[in-house]
Amino acid sequence: MKHLKAELYSYDLTEAIWRKASASGAEHDCVEIAQLPAGAKAVRDSKAPDRADLRFTASEWTAFQKGVITGEL
Repeated sequence: MKHLKAELYSYDLTEAIWRKASASGAEHDCVEIAQLPAGAKAVRDSKAPDRADLRFTASEWTAFQKGVITGEL
């Protein structure tokens, strides 16, 4: 898993296409998500796009989504 995470953080996101939720308000207080290879995702704060992003493998992203949907998070 360490190797896979290191690989995710090696991707250059300079040209990444970031998207945010359509429900995002005018305050822009939300996160933005970019697609990475193999279903992985990068997540960043829309208010501070120059700060470091977080990167999730496809399985981590699926677990995160499930946690949000079921109310665990």
